[in-house]
Amino acid sequence: MLYSAYQLQDDLMAPLRTVAKAATRAPLPLGMGAAVLPFRPRLAAAWELVARAGLSHTRPPFGIDTVTVGNAEVAVTEEAAAQTPFGTLLHFRKDIDAVQPRILVVAPLSGHFATLLRGTIRTLLRDHDVYVTDWHNARDIPVEAGAFGFDDYVDHVIRFLEIMGSGSHVLAVCQPCVQALVAVAVMSARKNPAVPRSMTLMAGPVDTRISPTTVNGLATSKSLAWFESNLISTVPGRYAGAGRKVYPGFVQLLSFMAMNLGRHETAHRDLYRHLARGETEKAQAIKTFYDEYFAVLDLTAEFYLETIDRVFQRALLPRGELTYRGEKVEPKAIRKTALLTVEGERDDICALGQTAAAHELCAGLRPYLKRHHMQPGVGHYGVFNGRKWEGQIYPLVRNLTLSTT
Repeated sequence: MLYSAYQLQDDLMAPLRTVAKAATRAPLPLGMGAAVLPFRPRLAAAWELVARAGLSHTRPPFGIDTVTVGNAEVAVTEEAAAQTPFGTLLHFRKDIDAVQPRILVVAPLSGHFATLLRGTIRTLLRDHDVYVTDWHNARDIPVEAGAFGFDDYVDHVIRFLEIMGSGSHVLAVCQPCVQALVAVAVMSARKNPAVPRSMTLMAGPVDTRISPTTVNGLATSKSLAWFESNLISTVPGRYAGAGRKVYPGFVQLLSFMAMNLGRHETAHRDLYRHLARGETEKAQAIKTFYDEYFAVLDLTAEFYLETIDRVFQRALLPRGELTYRGEKVEPKAIRKTALLTVEGERDDICALGQTAAAHELCAGLRPYLKRHHMQPGVGHYGVFNGRKWEGQIYPLVRNLTLSTT
């Protein structure tokens, strides 16, 4: 019912968006030039905001065609190194002779596509051979492909690292810090030869009992049955995943926007003013952000509910009670994978201490294989995107991978 209501609203708005898009490019009617001309920039700006009032459910392009390696600009080509119905191991191949550390970027599966990490990947490409977990939109995955839950996510991380081969590194951003830690623990316990040499966990909910945020509070304020009854919906018949139970990406987006509604309202007022004044570059910066932000991805119901249950409501990993395929997960089995955790001082999604909790869990690591960094002055997204990520955080990641390769 929830998804059908959203789809009906989107269908009803589509003609208006089409008209608005055409109106931004239409010439002035004959005889109205002098009267309308002074107001045209504001009218065009208003029409453009109406035209943009919708969501996309298709992954935007990464758009990383070249990158600077040393003093040279080299071409970057995207290749699928492996693929399942639920995700692609995407390789950003560079045509260079130098051997660089292979690193798997484990992207969040929390309502947005992996392209949200475009800036992270672009920076890593300078010194690394980069792969990313490019998750697929659940509404496009046929029911016949089966379920995809918490353990299936861990399976993918392990399989992708095995395909990349021994000597690789892993970097997880936000939500999948838990699954990445579990994957490395399982691989270590089984003495898997592909266990990564380093693991960087960035702004992830390893222990949500520490300084709970608004996000943590929302996840624990209702029963699991409530989440299933009120937030899980069925993919409509027009899509390839028809009949699949999902947590819709548009619900996640609305939840995040509600947390900072004033900020988003201000951004769109600024966009209107920039468009009306012809300030193209300033307008484009806002449009680029929201083009990515409004591209949403549906999660399988089982993955969403299991994450709410295991990570947020019962905090099974830090309690020592988490299992994977029936086996108890033992982070202390990690003995050779160097650990770096990164947190943002102003992070209102994963509070200080939640990611650093990984150090206590990884009790089998010698002190020289552990490092924690708290970045002053940044919120959640500033940990993996922007000026401080590039200038202050990334050098720590680079030093870790180069020193352990």
